[in-house]
Amino acid sequence: METTSIIVGLSIGILIGAVIAFIFQRTALKNKTASLLKEAENEGEALKKDKILQAKEKFLALKSNHENEVRSREQKIQSVEDRMRHKEKTFNQKAGEVNRKEKDLDKLKAQVESEIAAAKGKRNEVEKLHQKQVAELSKISGLSPEEAKVEVKQALIDEARTDAMASIKNIVEEAKINATREAKKIVVQSIQRVATEQAIENSVSVFNIDSDELKGRIIGREGRNIRALEAATGVEIIVDDTPEAIILSCFDSVRREVARLALHQLVSDGRIHPARIEDVVAKTRKSLEEEIIETGRRTCIDLGIHGLHPELMRMVGRMKYRSSYGQNLLQHSREVANLCAIMAAELGLNVKMAKRAGLLHDIGKVPEDEPELPHALLGMKLAEKYGEKPDVCNAIGAHHDEIEMTTLISPIVQVCDAVSGARPGARREIAESYIKRIKELETLALGFDGVTKSFAIQAGRELRVLVESEKVTDQQADELSFIISQKIQNEMTYPGQVKVTVIRERRAVHYAK
Repeated sequence: METTSIIVGLSIGILIGAVIAFIFQRTALKNKTASLLKEAENEGEALKKDKILQAKEKFLALKSNHENEVRSREQKIQSVEDRMRHKEKTFNQKAGEVNRKEKDLDKLKAQVESEIAAAKGKRNEVEKLHQKQVAELSKISGLSPEEAKVEVKQALIDEARTDAMASIKNIVEEAKINATREAKKIVVQSIQRVATEQAIENSVSVFNIDSDELKGRIIGREGRNIRALEAATGVEIIVDDTPEAIILSCFDSVRREVARLALHQLVSDGRIHPARIEDVVAKTRKSLEEEIIETGRRTCIDLGIHGLHPELMRMVGRMKYRSSYGQNLLQHSREVANLCAIMAAELGLNVKMAKRAGLLHDIGKVPEDEPELPHALLGMKLAEKYGEKPDVCNAIGAHHDEIEMTTLISPIVQVCDAVSGARPGARREIAESYIKRIKELETLALGFDGVTKSFAIQAGRELRVLVESEKVTDQQADELSFIISQKIQNEMTYPGQVKVTVIRERRAVHYAK
């Protein structure tokens, strides 16, 4: 019994403990729940405030955009209204002006109508006065109107005859003038028989020496002297069995003259070696340039041409070493200048200007760069560049009809150029085409990178090309020779074959001081 009581008591104690624990847990759970609810409420309140703040900001942004758009629309509407008001104002002004012009037109119309009425009245009065005067004149002269008409008609016939006689006299005088002009044409045609000394071009010069022993010195050890001379001048030097003579062959007469003068100085001095050759050739080229300038100056003095630009004077001097179809260009230009002077004098034109245009008409053939322009147009541009007058420039540019003639000097230069070149034996076509082919051959080689000089020798059968050793290697020199030969074969027309020799030489130079 006691045991049961104890068990019951323990059970009750345990139950009471469990109840108390449950009560404590429930209280703690309620507290935790209340805390979570409070936290959730706080977070919700913060989120609510944040959302409200975002909504306000968005509302303000939308409101600002809306206000800007409304303001922009108001500005556009205001601008449209301003334009409409301006147009309305302009329209009102124009309408007022039209009304004013209509009123002025009405006034003018009324004035014209009144003037027409007055004119009609005056015309009637004039007719009455005319009839009265005719009657009085008939009474005074004793002639009827028909008889008076006959008299007036006869007077007009007599006056017409007088005018016809005057016209006949003018026609006779004009015929005399035409007869004089025709006579002048005959004189001009006779000028065609004028001819100056003609120098036929040649591509070979002969250099005479005292003895054949000098040939060995000119050739040098293993041919180094003659190679140096050919490389410096671009002229082929032919040393053969011809006694006491060396042949200088080159299509360019300036190069040939440089070689001749340089060789003469070397032979006279006695010192012939590569370094001396280069020095002498450079000095000779400079001396020849001075001679060219002096030739141009003397030509201008001989022809009485003054005030020519120094560069044009230099080009005139270069004409001495230039030929056109076998005709020496300087002699041709001098001849044209003299013919132009004679013809201008016969026609009563400016003799000095005609002579000036005749001398300068072919300066487009002697520029150093030789561009693609026709020589007449190039000469005109050079004359304009160096301050020649428009009449002279037009005569130069129009002497082959490449531009329109604007002065009387232009046809005179054209005719005189034809007269000078049309004489029998004055020109040869073959030499000109040969020179053109040789120049094209040299120009083709100069178009490659690393090439410094190119010389066509042996009448164009060989092309020697000098290259820079720093830019072109030995292997590249072989390739360059092949490429140039293929380009010549594909692009040019020539007789026989052309040998292409590429020369690559490296020099080391130092000075002992």
